[in-house]
Amino acid sequence: MPESFGTTIVTGGASGIGLATACWLLARGRSVLVLDQSKANLEAAKAALNEYSARVDFAELDVTDESRMLEVIASHVTADSPLVGLVNSAGYGKDIPFLETSSKVFRDMLEVNLVGTFSISREVARRMVTSGGGSIVHIASVSGLIGNKGRSAYGATKAALVNLTQVMSNELARHGIRVNCVCPGPIETPLAAAAHGGAGKKLWEQAVPMKRYGSPKEVASAVGFLLDAEASSYVTGQVLSVDGGFIGSGLLPD
Repeated sequence: MPESFGTTIVTGGASGIGLATACWLLARGRSVLVLDQSKANLEAAKAALNEYSARVDFAELDVTDESRMLEVIASHVTADSPLVGLVNSAGYGKDIPFLETSSKVFRDMLEVNLVGTFSISREVARRMVTSGGGSIVHIASVSGLIGNKGRSAYGATKAALVNLTQVMSNELARHGIRVNCVCPGPIETPLAAAAHGGAGKKLWEQAVPMKRYGSPKEVASAVGFLLDAEASSYVTGQVLSVDGGFIGSGLLPD
């Protein structure tokens, strides 16, 4: 079923990469349900996306609240507009040395970054099975592919998303559901600003061959490609790094 006749859900869709992805979809005529736990961000997103008001809906959701998630989907996605896409952008991270990382921080990050993603993906996939398929894109991180300092909890949850992508793509392909994963490097988002800080930003810029942070729009374009049933119709189970060359680099030239 063409995406224009269905709805794409974007979690964490009221800021950063999620908001940029919602913009990408709406600008191309798609219908989007933006989910976010922040009331303030949702209000700001409503204003930013006002020109697309006929095709965008908003709902407050903490992805760790599974019962609320089921209610939101049931009340906001109608039978005449089935789910054709899901972008799991909700998540958070902290830069904490391994020896200083508490079990609570680890568990909290696990619940948001992994369990929340798993729960909504399962519900959406169940619906896609009965409506002809679709595309699911997880937003992981280069910290899930390599051992970045301070990322024991964050990196572990994002590495798990990579494997979840592979298992889901394996099992769901026969239902016409493609599942892929995007691993951003350093991106100019509120989350990155809070996690990296000034000194941390300089370290990232020095390690990235392109010597700069990426923009949410640059990640959104990659996500959009994976959501597009024509552009990426034979692409599933893949992990795409959008990182300015970080994950594939060695010693950098002076």
